[in-house]
Amino acid sequence: MPKNTDFCKIVATIGPDTSDEKSIEALVKAGVSVFRCNCSHGSLPEYQERVTNIRKMEKKYNCTLGILFDLQGPKLRVGTFKDYRIHLKEGDKFRLDMNPEPGDQTRVCLPHKEIFAAMKDGLELLLNDGVVRLRVDAHTADTADCTVIAGGELSNKKGVNVPGVKLPLSALTAKDKEDLKIAEMLGADFIGLSFVQEPEDLIELRGLMKSKAHIISKIEKPSAIEHLREIIDLTDVVMVARGDLGVETSPELVPVLQKKIVSGCRKAGKPVIIATQMLESMIHNIMPTRAEASDVATAVYDGVDAVMLSAETAQGDHPVEAVTTMRRIIETVEKDHRYRKGLSLLERKNDSTKEGAITTGAGIVATNLDTANVIVTFTDSGSTTLRASQQRAGGLPILALTPNITTARQLAVVWGVTPIVIDNLKNFDDMTREAKKAVLAQGLAKEGDNVVVTAGIPFGKAGTTNMLYVMNI
Repeated sequence: MPKNTDFCKIVATIGPDTSDEKSIEALVKAGVSVFRCNCSHGSLPEYQERVTNIRKMEKKYNCTLGILFDLQGPKLRVGTFKDYRIHLKEGDKFRLDMNPEPGDQTRVCLPHKEIFAAMKDGLELLLNDGVVRLRVDAHTADTADCTVIAGGELSNKKGVNVPGVKLPLSALTAKDKEDLKIAEMLGADFIGLSFVQEPEDLIELRGLMKSKAHIISKIEKPSAIEHLREIIDLTDVVMVARGDLGVETSPELVPVLQKKIVSGCRKAGKPVIIATQMLESMIHNIMPTRAEASDVATAVYDGVDAVMLSAETAQGDHPVEAVTTMRRIIETVEKDHRYRKGLSLLERKNDSTKEGAITTGAGIVATNLDTANVIVTFTDSGSTTLRASQQRAGGLPILALTPNITTARQLAVVWGVTPIVIDNLKNFDDMTREAKKAVLAQGLAKEGDNVVVTAGIPFGKAGTTNMLYVMNI
């Protein structure tokens, strides 16, 4: 059976070497709940293979798996070099221009008029994830003469960052719009929006979408921090994408911003994922560094909904071991009494609605019943289950029973939730039967135990949570 029932979930990126049925199966069994397809790499046939194999495993193991299509966004890159790469030294003079000819030791193409439009003397440009730093000495509408202030290797198509400058770029490129159509055609559960800068980016994406896929906003630009509250309100899930965030700001700020983003999501009741370089050394090594293990553990202690693997599973030498290692870290933290104690101190959304009151009450009842080991939520849209998860009530697992397969798959990223697809309920007897069947099948209750149940009457109508029921097995 797959091991994807931990409280903190695992998101794993898949690439050419992990797209086949056998690899997907191994990753599912190791503990992956959501699979990420990076639209920066891949083709329609490759995406089709991945989706087909994920759905096969879902059926084989009678589990629920989410699929995330992560749009590339307006990634800024230099052009190519005659000899593929160069090495720049501090003090070298180097020109960026719009000339598409391959570059050399003195110049390279920067095919982004938006950067030149924002150019000013003294501006610092970061290339190759900040390894190379340039200072602009003089510029025109299509050239920038620079001095190298931090040298290093620069090769074809390496990224460019312009810290502290809001560029006149839409978060959606022409490629993203085509990838969005493919993702929706293939039944993606989540759409990742890269390089979000402002609320309007999300409004634009939402207006283009034809499906009910959830939007994951990737926070990796300083301008997104300035609009953090509005962005969180407009999205379904937030991802802290620490790679570009660390380049655009500074590495020492990343932990502070991570805490701020997680706190904002907690207050808004939105799931949050921590991503980038979590077990980076496991791309080639069979074991992580102690610092990486501590990084993953810190995210789990903070009560995040999910942690993500990128290159570790997309192109690494040990993809299954990376997932297994991450799962072991999660399990170890979740057994620690300090983790359980810390859950009660987490910030929560102030939800004064009827549905919020019912869910809060369920959490209080569950933590005060000695024989309550699980909370069962009956949900159509997933909102009831999200509320229950936000409570982190006593660290109890949550079974989300829903007739909606899309809802079930989207709940696969939510803390503490095991989604189960059921038939539509017709009456109270159906509810109690399905609840008992689910908790016994999952091994979460035994004869004599109490189960706390939330549901809405009439059944099958979204947004009507109005019942709290304590059921004895």
